[in-house]
Amino acid sequence: MSQLFRYLPSVDQVLSSLASVEEFQSLPRTLVKALVNDFLDICREEIRSAVVTTEKQLSLEVLLPRLTAFVRVQSRPHFRRVLNGTGVVIHTNLGRSLLAKSAVKAVADACAHYSNCEFDLSTGHRGSRYSHVEKILCDITGAEAALVVNNNAAAVFIMLETLAKGREVIVSRGQLVEIGGSFRIPDVMSKSGAILHEVGATNRSHVHDYENAINDATGALMRVHTSNFRVVGFTKEVTLPEMRELGDKYNLPVIEDLGSGSLYSLQAEGLLGEPTVQQTVAQGADVVSFSGDKVLGGPQAGIIVGRKDYIDRIKKNPINRAMRIDKMTLAALEATLRLYLDMDEARRKVPTLRMITASQEALKSKARRLAEAIRTALGERAVVSMKKGVSRVGGGAFPEYDLPGTMVSVGVKNVFVGDLKDALLQTDPPLVARIEDDEFLLDPRTLTSSELKLAASALKQAVVFLTEK
Repeated sequence: MSQLFRYLPSVDQVLSSLASVEEFQSLPRTLVKALVNDFLDICREEIRSAVVTTEKQLSLEVLLPRLTAFVRVQSRPHFRRVLNGTGVVIHTNLGRSLLAKSAVKAVADACAHYSNCEFDLSTGHRGSRYSHVEKILCDITGAEAALVVNNNAAAVFIMLETLAKGREVIVSRGQLVEIGGSFRIPDVMSKSGAILHEVGATNRSHVHDYENAINDATGALMRVHTSNFRVVGFTKEVTLPEMRELGDKYNLPVIEDLGSGSLYSLQAEGLLGEPTVQQTVAQGADVVSFSGDKVLGGPQAGIIVGRKDYIDRIKKNPINRAMRIDKMTLAALEATLRLYLDMDEARRKVPTLRMITASQEALKSKARRLAEAIRTALGERAVVSMKKGVSRVGGGAFPEYDLPGTMVSVGVKNVFVGDLKDALLQTDPPLVARIEDDEFLLDPRTLTSSELKLAASALKQAVVFLTEK
């Protein structure tokens, strides 16, 4: 056994062999060298464990295919493209919303060139980064002023810290929501310095609950839209107009956290229960916050719109600098918002809206093309069929609604569905699918037309890997 170690090729020999592989030529030599050393360490362990027993197994000619595959896999970026075959449109773990083509171009331009990020071209002096999106946000929502921070949790925090620090904020007990990652409204409020005063019951809150709670220490009235769950049955909540009236009576600001937030009404699609930002502003909220990368379909951002006097106070908060968005977010957000100046154009060009509103005919046609691509890639090894199923909006929006569509079911001879799903996480690019009732399913709603053949190719890679193990 000890003699076998001398037959391992040297690091320099391996590097020379890899130098002619075109896909590795752009990689830093130090990275390739480190990976070669890692691979040779694996070979040494195989000698020790008697997996390798002959000199021939250690020849460069025999090792090179394995080595090339090892370097290819290990040199991939950690942050990578993934194919979403789950049917969850706003998939939090997969990066939420896809950007519109115009937003992608705007980000690329912002990265490749200098810009007027904080430069006023009309005066030649320093300007405000908020000016790039404030007017268009006001035009779309009807608000007097606007501000953007890095996400909606930050938006809620800075609203409360600015308007109600050290004072009580009255919230219905049924609206003390928890979002992903055990992130809770009461925790945000506590960190902001505002004091939570919860009223009502889990399922029912009344105007008199809020009014009876108002005292000299009250700083604001707050509504939190329960976008990621619903309480049904014997329920009641105070409406925004009712709260507006109460705010006027006691001279208190009315704060609304919309959560996912939408600028486009999806009621025509049968998706109810999500007020638009425009409706919320019109009904009297003084300050409204919502996410940029959920139903809106833009980049991650926490958008705050509302009365100018309140927004101006939030802008002046020193914490705002720690939460401000960068030039790439600004570029993507402005480009996305410009599409909303024409709601029909937004529905066609914002990928999130396009996926949510896709017709049954279009989805069935896409499923047919995906099924055919998979049959071509896998041949007789696979049993491929189409069936009715449902997608989800995701992102904590419309939790009680399914989006009907057409799924593609894939079965591979002698391959367990769980093994197939796991193997697809290692393909290039990885393909994330779902299993229902021991059936492997792909939902074409969240795959673009250009990704159908990529999905089929990923399946082929996974099947080859599993059958050759």
